[in-house]
Amino acid sequence: MSRKVKAAVFPVAGRGTRFLPATKASPKEMLPVVDKPLIQYAVEEAVAAGATKLVFVTGSSKRAIEDHFDTDVELERALTEGGKNDLLRSIQGIVPRGVSCVYIRQGEPLGLGHAVLCARPAVGDEPFFVHLADDLIKGEPGCLAQMASEHAEHGGSVIAVETVPREHTSSYGIVAVDASNRNRITQIVEKPAPEHAPSNSAVVGRYLLVPEIFDKLEKTGRGAGGEIQLTDGIADLLGESPVYAYSFDGVRYDCGSKLGYLQATVAYGLEHPDTGESFREYLRNSVCE
Repeated sequence: MSRKVKAAVFPVAGRGTRFLPATKASPKEMLPVVDKPLIQYAVEEAVAAGATKLVFVTGSSKRAIEDHFDTDVELERALTEGGKNDLLRSIQGIVPRGVSCVYIRQGEPLGLGHAVLCARPAVGDEPFFVHLADDLIKGEPGCLAQMASEHAEHGGSVIAVETVPREHTSSYGIVAVDASNRNRITQIVEKPAPEHAPSNSAVVGRYLLVPEIFDKLEKTGRGAGGEIQLTDGIADLLGESPVYAYSFDGVRYDCGSKLGYLQATVAYGLEHPDTGESFREYLRNSVCE
């Protein structure tokens, strides 16, 4: 019987070098899309999926993330005295009541698999989400909620996938599935060359994993890029526990790239209640010029 997923792990120790110099002193997860940082969108998606424990695996220079989810008494007092009640509510509700934040330092940048393994003491012996904030997925319900429903129905681990051009397989973990068995994954390979890829179904930044993955990651050596790859740990899990590929309902923006980040900013800006109408008019006039 499947268990409710209560913990969400956010690996946020990366340096974000593709966005330098913007990320020299500020974490890439704090890059804003309109008026919220990427990491807040990630947290909101996890909480909407039922997570009550948020586990941030951090590195040096990531203090801004902790500060963002902490209480700022002076700011709240200033907003209260200024009668800015809407803004006050927007910062008071960042972490809902009943939801806790745990911060774990990843001492060395040894890869995503190592980051997930660092979260083991906080997660315990329960299924858990892994959310990569770089991948902003706009869906209703959110991607993690969709995956939680899949897990509730048939158990096992669930991994979000998306079809990509074959020439891009070397940038992703790629899976092969048994379509006759609810898309159960039969093979997963980290960043294969196009000619060696088992398909063009790519893993994107959402995972629902059973706790047995931790034992696999303990034994996983360094793989692609000299790092401990989560993909390799999942590959070891396949023979013992079902792992399903899930094609989510929604639009993914790769905010780890400049183009994807700009696309997300436009998409969210057009739907924001404060900016949508005027932004749409601005874009219309700019395109026509």
